[in-house]
Amino acid sequence: MREIGHFIGGKTVAGTSGRTADVLQPMDGTVQGQVALASAAEVRAAIENAKAAQPEWAAMNPQRRARVLMKFLDLVHAEYDSLAELLAREHGKTIPDAKGDIQRGLEVVEFCIGAPHLMKGEFTDGAGPGIDVYSMRQPLGVVAGITPFNFPAMIPLWKVAPALAVGNAFILKPSERDPGVPMRIAELFIEAGLPEGVLNVVNGDKEAVDAILDDQDVKAVGFVGSTPIAQYIYSRGCANGKRVQCFGGAKNHMIIMPDADMDQAVDALVGAGYGSAGERCMAISVAVPVGQQTADRLVEALAPRVEALKVGPSTDPAADFGPLVTQQALDRVKGYVDLGVEEGAKLVVDGRDFKMQGYENGYYMGGCLFDNVTPDMRIYKEEIFGPVLSVVRAENYEEALRLPSDHEYGNGVAIFTRDGDAARDFSARVQVGMVGVNVPIPVPIAYYTFGGWKGSGFGDLNQHGPDAFRFYTKTKTVTSRWPSGVKDGAEFVIPTMN
Repeated sequence: MREIGHFIGGKTVAGTSGRTADVLQPMDGTVQGQVALASAAEVRAAIENAKAAQPEWAAMNPQRRARVLMKFLDLVHAEYDSLAELLAREHGKTIPDAKGDIQRGLEVVEFCIGAPHLMKGEFTDGAGPGIDVYSMRQPLGVVAGITPFNFPAMIPLWKVAPALAVGNAFILKPSERDPGVPMRIAELFIEAGLPEGVLNVVNGDKEAVDAILDDQDVKAVGFVGSTPIAQYIYSRGCANGKRVQCFGGAKNHMIIMPDADMDQAVDALVGAGYGSAGERCMAISVAVPVGQQTADRLVEALAPRVEALKVGPSTDPAADFGPLVTQQALDRVKGYVDLGVEEGAKLVVDGRDFKMQGYENGYYMGGCLFDNVTPDMRIYKEEIFGPVLSVVRAENYEEALRLPSDHEYGNGVAIFTRDGDAARDFSARVQVGMVGVNVPIPVPIAYYTFGGWKGSGFGDLNQHGPDAFRFYTKTKTVTSRWPSGVKDGAEFVIPTMN
């Protein structure tokens, strides 16, 4: 059985807390390893290593740091297949989906290779008599990331790559459910030339999280997970004087206008609603057809597609999606389906009783489809995080626009239409952070920023893109004047440009 410790000071070390957690294989329910759960003392050891290593890394010029990222890309590509299989076995998603997880992380690494340009400051020559003004971006020091189980490659790389590119040292606390890939990522960074101690991985639970949040040497923390935990981390981190960036839950809507290409819309809903068993913060979980005729057509076309979804083990190349991550996750999702029936929604497709032959102990569930869901129902208000799609019928465009705008969460939203005016109006008015027009999962490309609004995001700056460089750096502005430009005599008024 695999024993997974921590990665501190450039090497794998065994845990010393005496506490461990099982690492499961969701497709068959077997225990494939034990991961150590760090104590506060182990977290402190990682932070001390990071603090000692960071000044030398920060002093390296940005182009040399970027070369480490370039070499890292080569190393990951050489191990792409084995990393994807490891990810799939620990998480449950299919291997093609696992490869997508890795690829979206690597795209951010590719963007961060541009750090020499992105870190350039501003310069004004002759701002006053003999005076020049310029700014520079400098790293914060030691920063940390607390990342979720559902993207064990992508989200850590979204956090680690920009933080390292600008000269910080990093403490990564990945999910204890699937720690294998984050640990291998750290090893590959060392192979790529990252100095020992600059990137440390501490596996753990709340004890490790609190130790990070309370340590005064950690200057910034990024988090992705549920909204209640995001609120907790944001408030505790801010109270301790840290820069904090947290992303929480979601309830992503897709509006289907009467003029939409129905085949395209159904394809989009099936992929975005049920891919990765719905365990995505950008999954579409609410379909909003506009008008009764549109709704009837949509449900009629959707139902057979949902019934025909192929659920299978992570290693099945023909599977549309695999199991959920744990038995607890499976029970929770089934509980929401039970609740929806109790609340009066129409369960058009029921996947609760799905069993995978030969994998009876795996955490499988078929796709579920609800119709006639209303905004007062809990299955509409709350994030289910499973293969469950709810149809909420809207009488007109304005009602459809209000639904995502008034929802507690504001992560992603999409509209499917052939009408450019409707798409433009929707994009401008909807109160959601990321919008797709005939695109069901509007995750921005790496050189834009990712972030939701309302209960989906806490903090002023988003993930990846230029915001990441702002989040992981502090700006210093220098006003300089050399003796040739100095007037005789003291000045007792505040300097101005007059």
